[in-house]
Amino acid sequence: MQAVLKCPKIQVIRPYGCLNATNALEFEQDLTKTLAKEDISSLWVDLADVESLDSSGLMALVSALKIAQNLGKGFQLYSVSPATRIIFELTQLNEIFEIFEHEAELVVGQLY
Repeated sequence: MQAVLKCPKIQVIRPYGCLNATNALEFEQDLTKTLAKEDISSLWVDLADVESLDSSGLMALVSALKIAQNLGKGFQLYSVSPATRIIFELTQLNEIFEIFEHEAELVVGQLY
């Protein structure tokens, strides 16, 4: 019997600082452009360097998730700080997004 590993083409985006009304539109456009690329199957968003997230930043992520779902592509978040994770929990979006603690946890999940 042969072992089969999935080798998805993954793109990682690492925003930093504040994701708010000032830059949410640009962030959403970056996410959308990346998802539109035909050579990727999944977009991972590393939120380790995000200091704060307001409703505009959250809506950019929701919009990108919807686009990914419509295109049949993966969309995962990881390295979410405790302060940012609370926003996802309060809005119950932690039940909508795939959120992983670390990149390694996400990589293992993609192999099977």
